[in-house]
Amino acid sequence: MKKQFTYIAAAFLFSGMLSAQKIDLNAMPKPGPTPAINIAKPKTFQLNNGLTVMVVENNKLPRVNATLSMDQPPHYEGTVAGVSQIMAEQLDNGTTTLSKDVFNKKVDFLGANLRFSSNGASANSLSKYFPDVLALMADAVVNPKFSADEIQNSKERTIEGLKADEKNASSIASRVSNALMYGKNTSRGEFETIESINKIQLSDVQNVYNRYYTPDNAYLVIVGDVKLDQIKPLIEKAFGGWKKSNTKFAALEPASNVSKTEINVVDVPSAVQSVLSVNNLNTLTMKDPNYFAATIANYILGGGGEARLFMNLREKNGFTYGAYSSMTPSKYSPQFSADTSVRNEVTDKAIKELMSELNGISTVKPEELESAKAKLKGSFIMSLEKPETIARFALNQKTQNLPSDFYTNYLKSIDKVNASDITNAVKATIFPNQSRIFVAGKASDISEGLEKLGYPVKYFDKEANPVSKPAVQKVDANVTIASIADKYINAIGGLSAVQKVMSVSVDATTKVQGMDMSMKLIQAKGGKMAMDMKMMGNSVQKIVFDGKDGYMEAQGRKIPLNDKQKASMTEPELFPELAFTKSSEFKLAGIEKYNNEDSYVVKGAKQTYYYSVKTGLKTGELKNGEGGSIPTSFADYKDVSGVKFPFTIIQNMGGMEINMSVQSYQINQAKDSDFK
Repeated sequence: MKKQFTYIAAAFLFSGMLSAQKIDLNAMPKPGPTPAINIAKPKTFQLNNGLTVMVVENNKLPRVNATLSMDQPPHYEGTVAGVSQIMAEQLDNGTTTLSKDVFNKKVDFLGANLRFSSNGASANSLSKYFPDVLALMADAVVNPKFSADEIQNSKERTIEGLKADEKNASSIASRVSNALMYGKNTSRGEFETIESINKIQLSDVQNVYNRYYTPDNAYLVIVGDVKLDQIKPLIEKAFGGWKKSNTKFAALEPASNVSKTEINVVDVPSAVQSVLSVNNLNTLTMKDPNYFAATIANYILGGGGEARLFMNLREKNGFTYGAYSSMTPSKYSPQFSADTSVRNEVTDKAIKELMSELNGISTVKPEELESAKAKLKGSFIMSLEKPETIARFALNQKTQNLPSDFYTNYLKSIDKVNASDITNAVKATIFPNQSRIFVAGKASDISEGLEKLGYPVKYFDKEANPVSKPAVQKVDANVTIASIADKYINAIGGLSAVQKVMSVSVDATTKVQGMDMSMKLIQAKGGKMAMDMKMMGNSVQKIVFDGKDGYMEAQGRKIPLNDKQKASMTEPELFPELAFTKSSEFKLAGIEKYNNEDSYVVKGAKQTYYYSVKTGLKTGELKNGEGGSIPTSFADYKDVSGVKFPFTIIQNMGGMEINMSVQSYQINQAKDSDFK
């Protein structure tokens, strides 16, 4: 009973406090005072070969993080563009003292993470194993083992990636926009191609290592549970034999913004979305007086889900899943960009809204400014928990020539920014009237709208070469929906053979994020369908539909198909071409490039089909789904029981290309039990 009275008294006391203070429970709590920040100063020394070492002792956790970085300007690779990346991939292939297998087993045994890039390396491990991990890292850096066979393997992997990117609008956008800003034949604008990767030889890899992967202007930052007097002799021993190159870097090629904003378009015929990017160059560095104001302005414009771009393009207009911007301060390539991906039909509208936001960001509301400051300060404080953050601060202070108190006063510097500072910073970094509006998308769908926006529109190919506007090919007057369907049916075996097909079973294999996956697909007349996708022998997704009802099964959960899903699956004919002349929904929409072939376009309510002008075979289709349109390409047709089917099927789902290799087709083998 005594305890009960205590609780009641406490409750009355609390309610009295609420009444006295008149607290508004709906009001956002006010942020407290800006805390003081204490960041450990690194202890620094330099080796005779020029390597600068910075050690930050922190024994809160028994871990150590090491970061090696080379502060070098970009260099032009020319005919062997991509060689630096190929070189970096060799650094964990063993050393002159350890074979590849032994090296990797040692790393795994120590439970370490060890990574290499074209301009550095990183490692982290438990502190008791760090001396061994540091020795392995140094051995790979100082004594790499380059072999023609391993280089060839890297080249083949890179080429496979480039082939996969040929139809990827995002990859094309990144490559071409950079080339247009800096010039495709410059150190900052060049990009690797299948031709440049094929030309790389062992001597090229050795040359780029000897010239550029060196201790000249390199920094090794070690943060964690170490003592300088103990780690210094280990570093001197491990990295002391690393040789300087004294490489002289050419001056960066000049680059400037366009005199007047223009739209640059690359035609990606298979794209179901347009990738948009508005870019301009500036001179912002971290020591620039405008740095903090520009950072805050960018956060308000496109820093996250509450920023102006996101709220406009996604929340207000529903054009996209997300829209963001970035401000990149840099010694070598400072720039601003705003990026998003939108449906083809709203590309012009999205650009108009995006440019409106860029033009308006020089003026911010007091509440926007305070909110951005609070979020940036919170993010900065949280980042201090990570050792790699402290390493980055130490490195930035050296390479960016920052004042010694830059990070100690970071929060105070944010607090000092006012609305006038934002206006001045925006004027110096964001140039809506001198930007490139880059668009990678389906030109036939978007060109008309783009040319009405009032900006000059220029067209480029996927290698950043100027081209003429893609011409709309005229369809011969004799070509009809019926003639296209007839040509396709005849090309795959003829009407008699096609009409005998009651069901088709397909076994195919593919790779998803490097893992093998198999697919079993059974389709039968009346819209019946059963699909089972497996990984490592286990079913990861299963869909079954008997023409009227069905379910989806994943991770042991069986979910009934909803009405919209069932409607999308209801397809009475195995070959939809047989129904083209029976329905008025299909329209002939011209000729477009699809799967690198001129193809007739037949549009229906749920799908768009493409047929080779030359052969009549189906080159692809575009299916409208709940999550967006899914493009599929067909190739490598082979005869199966008198009817030709494609043995290569490529689908693009959410920007990821899935290449399915068909192992076998079976005709008329399906049973009713397959759809239960």
